[in-house]
Amino acid sequence: MAHGTGLCRVDWFNLSTGRLVVGVTGASGAIYAQRFLRVAVRHFREVYLTMSEQAIQVAETELGARIGRTPLDTGEWLGETPPGLRLLDSKDFFTPPASGSFRHDGMVIVPCSMGSAGRIAHGVSDDLLTRAADVCLKEGRPLIVVPREMPMSTIMLRNLTTLAEAGVRVIPACPAWYSRPRTLEELADTVVARILQSLGIEHGLVPEWGADDPGDGTGSVAGSTMVQEP
Repeated sequence: MAHGTGLCRVDWFNLSTGRLVVGVTGASGAIYAQRFLRVAVRHFREVYLTMSEQAIQVAETELGARIGRTPLDTGEWLGETPPGLRLLDSKDFFTPPASGSFRHDGMVIVPCSMGSAGRIAHGVSDDLLTRAADVCLKEGRPLIVVPREMPMSTIMLRNLTTLAEAGVRVIPACPAWYSRPRTLEELADTVVARILQSLGIEHGLVPEWGADDPGDGTGSVAGSTMVQEP
């Protein structure tokens, strides 16, 4: 409360809206979007999803999952069509995430193609995904990009550096092995876990390093039980 005024001072950026914006590009790594969305729809009341046509094609190629736009059908991709999930037209600039007045808890682009990263880094808003990311930057909202590319050219690295300098969290899709993943899903979850951690979301996908340390100083996670997402 502001001193002497009787008014309550609200820190809008620390208020949870229960809304999340998710962008999926045509970069390889559709499994990361799939695994992340399966968790996100249970933590957020509303998830606004924008996918390029290439992203839908990649999901079908890599996962064998068909995604229906009208009506929205993500049954093959996510195992369900969550009621809070809204698939937006990638060319519709009149949707909520395209406006700075629409408050949400942040945006995750997973996977993020180098072309999309480059356009965002240079302020080129030529579709809803890049416009929504641009809005996050100007409004100071959390923006996370998950690039999946190798090798990277100097231009790509400079673009990612520009994004990081602008406050974007860059989480490369580099799976970790210390939890001894046994399946491709568990391996992908090591990346998803870091995305969730950056959003401040508790999860049981991957054990924290050293959380079950037996005291031998090794930080071993051997014997830890990984809570599996469907």
